[in-house]
Amino acid sequence: MHSQRNLLLGIYAILTALSIFFLFRLKFTFDFEQFFPKGDPDWEFFKEFIKDFENDDNFLLVAVERKDGIFDSTFLAQFHDFTLKASELPHITSATSLTELKYPLKTPFGITAVPIIHIDAPEFYKTDREQVLQDRRFVNNLISEDATSIVVFIKTVNKSTQEQAEELMEKLNALKVQYPFEGVHILGRACFQKELVWMQRREVTVSTVIAALLTAAIFFFIFRRWKTVFISMTGIGLALLFFVGLLSAFGRELNVLAALYPVLICIVGVADTIHITSKYLDEMGKGLAPYDAIRLTMKEIGLATFITCVTTAIGFASLVTNRNEPIQDFGINAAIGVITAFFVIYGWLWAILPRFKSEDLIKPTKEYEFWDRFMAATYVFTKNKKSLILWVSLGLGIACLVGISKINTNYRLKSNLPRGEKITEDFLFFEKKFSGFRPVEFAVFAQNGRDADDFEVLQQMDKLEQHLRTYPPIKTIVSVNDIYRSLHAMNYGNRAAEYRLPDSIQEYEGYKRLAEKAPSSAAEVLLSKDHKKARIAVRMLDVGRDTVVMYQKQMESWWKANTDSSIVKFKITGTGLVLDKNSMYIRDNMLQGLIPSILIVALIMAFLFMDWRLVLIFTIPNVFPLLFTAAIIGFLNIPLEAGIATVFSIVFGIATDDTIHFLSAFRIYRRKGLLVEAALEQTMAETGKAMCLSSIILFFSFLVLLFSIHPPSVVVGILVSVTLVGAVFCDLLLVPIMVRWLIRDSKE
Repeated sequence: MHSQRNLLLGIYAILTALSIFFLFRLKFTFDFEQFFPKGDPDWEFFKEFIKDFENDDNFLLVAVERKDGIFDSTFLAQFHDFTLKASELPHITSATSLTELKYPLKTPFGITAVPIIHIDAPEFYKTDREQVLQDRRFVNNLISEDATSIVVFIKTVNKSTQEQAEELMEKLNALKVQYPFEGVHILGRACFQKELVWMQRREVTVSTVIAALLTAAIFFFIFRRWKTVFISMTGIGLALLFFVGLLSAFGRELNVLAALYPVLICIVGVADTIHITSKYLDEMGKGLAPYDAIRLTMKEIGLATFITCVTTAIGFASLVTNRNEPIQDFGINAAIGVITAFFVIYGWLWAILPRFKSEDLIKPTKEYEFWDRFMAATYVFTKNKKSLILWVSLGLGIACLVGISKINTNYRLKSNLPRGEKITEDFLFFEKKFSGFRPVEFAVFAQNGRDADDFEVLQQMDKLEQHLRTYPPIKTIVSVNDIYRSLHAMNYGNRAAEYRLPDSIQEYEGYKRLAEKAPSSAAEVLLSKDHKKARIAVRMLDVGRDTVVMYQKQMESWWKANTDSSIVKFKITGTGLVLDKNSMYIRDNMLQGLIPSILIVALIMAFLFMDWRLVLIFTIPNVFPLLFTAAIIGFLNIPLEAGIATVFSIVFGIATDDTIHFLSAFRIYRRKGLLVEAALEQTMAETGKAMCLSSIILFFSFLVLLFSIHPPSVVVGILVSVTLVGAVFCDLLLVPIMVRWLIRDSKE
């Protein structure tokens, strides 16, 4: 047996080397399309619609500040040079700003062009400023309303890869530091790809280090022996290392939820380590030799620990039913991690613990002895205060239902951005000074043989656009109409009041001939090649998912009542719409995934216990923590979104672990011939103590997420930590009462 333990440690050494090798090949990824629900009809429609145009997020906005105003010759010269050099950056198709744009101007000798901003002629600055700030094409788009910020609009290649995004951002950051600008703010797809992947790497590293330090400190506080801390932390560390190495070996990329993995390994590692070590020490305290103690521990605790591993994995695997790819990946990876952690820690403790005596692993203290007294008092409390416990439970259940009714899905994009980081500062800057980032698309379909750029179709589009401008969060609207508005304004000296569609079809026909002669036109990205479809591209402020949905319903009702569907039909589409639908799917899939998981785990319990009463006792206390979590989300007005939804699988896994250990221990004592009360008392004394100790460690382990810069991770940490308290009290208070109610001694 000793040689088998040495062989296992040798295998662990080899696996450690392999895992370290694969660790350096681990990949992180971020793409907004990952968050789009698979199979959603609106997403499928948009993918098909956009084939005739281009994606609505292939841009970078670079805003440059000058607090005294941008109309300064030195500043404008530098900014213009920056614009020109930005056009040479890799993986972009163009770079545009006001310093290089020109107004078309009709003269008796033909059409010419004049600069929008006369960079080299400061005497024109006052006139330029007045004209630009009256032009809705530019205000909130290329220049702020107070003229203290100006933007370079960079178009990137469609669907830029992670490598392309990182190269582009590296070159752009190197370029901007060459200029003495007061402030530079960047927003767009490539920026998100680079910065959020950096956040993921940072989150995994920080959560791993802090979780390790905190868990080690708590282990020492409980056992007061550094050897026990070393044994416990080495087992958990190996589990995490093997898990990450396994993910890398199979080519699985880590997404924005990856910061939870170290904490989840702590869930399994701490719970298993506490239960096995506590049982081992209890058996050693009864006078058993180390090898006999570990054999009996693995026999009595091993099966229950394995079942908790399986049920926890099932809880995470339920996330596979979600249409959201990052959540699916998180569920699969977490299930793999739970199973990996169990086998690694089980084998490690089996090989290591018998090498130490009881006094090597624990130093008896008043604090440790406190738990024996506490569990004895808890046992007496559940015996004497049944009515109080049941009435309080009923009251809490009703309160939970009230809280659940308050759950909302009004999440904002900024709630997923890292706290205190430049990317978040830049996002908020564009929200304040410009038109934000959230894209909304309106698909335009000409009807009854018309083209989408026929005059009567454009008039119907213009009606909708004028209506859209009545919504305060919408500050930027672009469509093929802008071409004809610009030509009409040109025909009337570029006066702001003339930036509109022509009044007559004769004027329109003349403008159309001019537009067709132009070598390149915005129509290429706003009008399909067959001229049957067009798009109205909108950017709006981050006002929240539920607010956006309300606006969209109002818009749809308006165009159905005020436009002619025999001429044109509209449909709201775009990545913003699909991303917003995610919350709805998350909410629905949360129930669709958890209910089957609960049923599957109940069936496993039925097979394990072969007693319907124990299955019922198992099920009810594990529903309470889920209700409690949902109620907290509702009462605290926390918007339900992708990151927050994972909390239910985590809570389910934790709650079932403790209940399984409790009922398994109770069943063992009953098989040894103990009466119900004696079995309950013994279970509370041994397993209850291990449950409390593991819950304390897990409570603080999840609070590690308070150090996260990812807001949803912070919320998950708080929710799970608070719910842990409720879960352990359900097991310690409700389970004994239900056991007494359903299970009686034969003589009774």
